[in-house]
Amino acid sequence: MKKMAILLVLGITALAMAQNEGAAAPGGEAGRRGTPGAGGLGTPGGPGVGRRGRPQQVHKYEGLALTPPMGWNTWNTFGCNINEDLIKETAQIIAASGLKDAGYVYIVLDDCWMTRQRDENGQLVADPAKFPSGMKALGDYIHDLGLKFGIYNCAGTRTCAGYPGGRGHEFEDARLYASWGVDYVKYDWCNTGTANAQETYKTFGDALLATGRPMILSMCEWGRNEPWTFARPIAQLWRTTGDITDKYSTGTRGTGGYNNGWKDILDRQAELKLEQYAGPDHWNDPDMLEVGNRGLTVAESRAHFSFWCILASPLMMGHDVRQMKDDILNILTNKEVIAVNQDVLGKQGYRVIDETGREVWIKELSNGDWAVCMLNDSAADAEMSLKWSEIEALGGKTYKVRDLWAKKDFGTTAKDYSGKIGTHDVALFRLSPVN
Repeated sequence: MKKMAILLVLGITALAMAQNEGAAAPGGEAGRRGTPGAGGLGTPGGPGVGRRGRPQQVHKYEGLALTPPMGWNTWNTFGCNINEDLIKETAQIIAASGLKDAGYVYIVLDDCWMTRQRDENGQLVADPAKFPSGMKALGDYIHDLGLKFGIYNCAGTRTCAGYPGGRGHEFEDARLYASWGVDYVKYDWCNTGTANAQETYKTFGDALLATGRPMILSMCEWGRNEPWTFARPIAQLWRTTGDITDKYSTGTRGTGGYNNGWKDILDRQAELKLEQYAGPDHWNDPDMLEVGNRGLTVAESRAHFSFWCILASPLMMGHDVRQMKDDILNILTNKEVIAVNQDVLGKQGYRVIDETGREVWIKELSNGDWAVCMLNDSAADAEMSLKWSEIEALGGKTYKVRDLWAKKDFGTTAKDYSGKIGTHDVALFRLSPVN
């Protein structure tokens, strides 16, 4: 009996210690404030739940991205050729064109916004030639338009373009971003040497928490260390592949460091079965949108956008909105398609049919609805058909069918679909249960 009593006491003590360890909040006072995120659900630094129900340390403000973030990033079109006037003009257009109303609110400066060296105090400095008013003033300008301010740095000693990285400066950099009013930080993975990705991003997540300002962390380590397996308590989103380019396919199957067509990246999501890792406030990121860039046809842009919505991907535009044509604006502001991406259930879609020339992907939505996307993967326009009974997840039930690009009702799943789909184009449907 005495031995059993001792073992019982030891067991209770161990359990209490484990619970205390799991509930410990990083970031000191900032981690205890409980500053709410979007929807009032955010609590920084609290315990999460691990794969087996164990307490799990949280290194991010929770609740900031209950649906995938939407916005615009400088890199895909402008690279290092960015400046204050470009950012302001772009922000103005996004605010006035209907893009902001559709949900695109983050204006994110990517690499090359800073000087080549830190100052004498070790601080990052905005390039005075590119940004003469400074980052605080630019952030205020963006906020005054009802938008949010995003910025870039890198987990290594240098950014991918050779500017000062954040390694060893995580906490001072985070404080600087907070003082500028930053809402979103993209954190890259160049020049990191032998650094451990999980621990490196934890450190920066804790640094953001310690500022007391809610900021989304966008991890950009290209899927090298399978971030989907560890990043949920650290970041709101994480890249799953190398960089996208404005091509349908370049033959990489999504495994290239650069120059991956959007279809290559799409294939990689299916191969890795990444849908099991995504959900509210923790999203797989297959990289930014190339919609509207010169390497894609309008049909390829429409299909690209459709699949990023099926994937519950962050929707970060990457084109020059100053040169945007109406057909591209119409794609990006189709609210019925965006609703598939922003559905509150937070499910990532997955491929259910993969045939020569034809693919079908589905995404579970709230209220018993489903999104279904059929792709013409061939090099020519084609008459295509879809038997709803091919999709086992529908369970043989009858649904109303809405064509989201044609913006009209199709009838019900009692009638199979057939129609002409252009090369590299899609048919996208929303299915709602028939009561």
